[in-house]
Amino acid sequence: MARGWESKSVESQQEAADSAPERRVPLTAIQQKVQALHLSRKRVLDEIAASSSPRFKELKQRAIHHLDKEIARLQESETQE
Repeated sequence: MARGWESKSVESQQEAADSAPERRVPLTAIQQKVQALHLSRKRVLDEIAASSSPRFKELKQRAIHHLDKEIARLQESETQE
């Protein structure tokens, strides 16, 4: 059975992607840390949303504040380099 046009198109796109040069710019160590802090911040926000305890929410708000300060500090140090 002959292949349709769609499968040939997909095949040619895959071949083009395989032969394309790598275009991603490697992240610096600071950028990786900032990215990890953003992920931690999102996780903490999810924990706040799922919680009903005011004490737990207050504790997590402090964690958010700390993460925000750390992100700002790293971004500032990155721009100074």
